[in-house]
Amino acid sequence: MSIKIRVAAHAAFILLACTSFAALADDHAYTLGQVVNVARIRTVDGKFDEYMKWLDTVWKQEQEAAKKAGYIVSYEVISVEARTPDDPDVLLVVRYKNWASQDAALEQGDAIAKQIEGSVAAASQSQAGRASIRRVLGSSTMQVLNLK
Repeated sequence: MSIKIRVAAHAAFILLACTSFAALADDHAYTLGQVVNVARIRTVDGKFDEYMKWLDTVWKQEQEAAKKAGYIVSYEVISVEARTPDDPDVLLVVRYKNWASQDAALEQGDAIAKQIEGSVAAASQSQAGRASIRRVLGSSTMQVLNLK
């Protein structure tokens, strides 16, 4: 077989493979939606209103600044019925456009912290102080799948 025929055969194979993958992508019954982070919080007994006040002030200011800067799409606070002492009673939900919007999360968070609390150190100290009114049980990050 001549070299021209081999090159043509390889090119045809690569083209066929690429179009096959593209066709498979079109077969999905969904499109990728927003990325959602849910933080699970348990407030200390008797401190629910104090924590809600902090959420309504500093946390809300941070979220609004992030939204205005285009870092996040939306945010919300959800009250949850805790069934055990280790269950959350508050969920903090933050929605992002996609996974790529997380690439500069550290720098974006630092910029917001400096804007709202004056410095990253002050924001860290403020976070440590909240341990007396709430316990972070963890968080989950997931992606919405929009059905076609």
